[in-house]
Amino acid sequence: MKDTVRPYPFISEQEKARRKEAIDFARHNVLLEGTVLRPEIEEINEKYVNGELTLKEHGDAVRESAWKLVNG
Repeated sequence: MKDTVRPYPFISEQEKARRKEAIDFARHNVLLEGTVLRPEIEEINEKYVNGELTLKEHGDAVRESAWKLVNG
């Protein structure tokens, strides 16, 4: 059987569910304040949930996206 190299570390289904729950909670909180997340942020969130980004990388990507939005 050929070894498969994953492009990012494997996360368990339990960890994936935990991450999804955290992102959903945050999304609902900002929705209550009248803010809808931009598609770019939702893409970053999806990568985090799927294990493609660590928590630090997720935060960095969100901050970078916000900086670009504000500063062009």
